[in-house]
Amino acid sequence: MSETQVIDRGTIVIAISAALADVLKREADQIAEGTRLFDDLGLDSTSVLELLMRIEDDLGVEFDTDTLEQRHFETVGTLADYVAEQA
Repeated sequence: MSETQVIDRGTIVIAISAALADVLKREADQIAEGTRLFDDLGLDSTSVLELLMRIEDDLGVEFDTDTLEQRHFETVGTLADYVAEQA
């Protein structure tokens, strides 16, 4: 992805939901922007790594792991905000 290209936040939310559905073997329509990743979906540390790799591949972004914090994984929306900042 070029430096000047911006990814729409809605596209990011859809990509995160699809990646979560695939990684956690759930239906994407059960995952909304306010869904809590750990409390509602049971995300764990192994799933986080798989999720991040999937999002990087799907959206063509690369995450700086030094900037990742627990707060970025509260909900689909907070993760989308982080991805939008990195894109």
